[in-house]
Amino acid sequence: MFTQSSLPLAHGGVPSSSSFLPEPEPGGIEDALLQLVQDHHHNSLKLRERTDRAKKDAIKKAARAAELMVEAVNGGVQESFVNEKRIELEIRALAATITRFTKQTDQWLTVTHSMNTAIKEIGDFENWMKIMEFDCKSITAAIHNIHQA
Repeated sequence: MFTQSSLPLAHGGVPSSSSFLPEPEPGGIEDALLQLVQDHHHNSLKLRERTDRAKKDAIKKAARAAELMVEAVNGGVQESFVNEKRIELEIRALAATITRFTKQTDQWLTVTHSMNTAIKEIGDFENWMKIMEFDCKSITAAIHNIHQA
């Protein structure tokens, strides 16, 4: 493509620093490149291992954080559930108490009604007795008047 005479001036006319160094051994550059590739590969493996460890550690920590959040939320939910059950039991107990009091109140109303009826009957009997007493006094007075006449 480029010949020695067609190369740019900076490359063609200036002697490179490698021209002053002794010529490297034929296997030296290849060995150095091979060593560079191996070092790069070794460093890449180390980096990949560190990255994998960091990734696994991050996953474990995220899972633990998720567990803690779930436990925190579940703790509140569980407490709410227990409170709900306790409230339901209290409601049932109160409903039973209300039913019992309602029956007792109905019994008291029945007894009170019976007492009122009995008191009315006593009042009626007393009134009847007063009427009978008045009638008896009237009859006695009539007989007494007849007897004196």
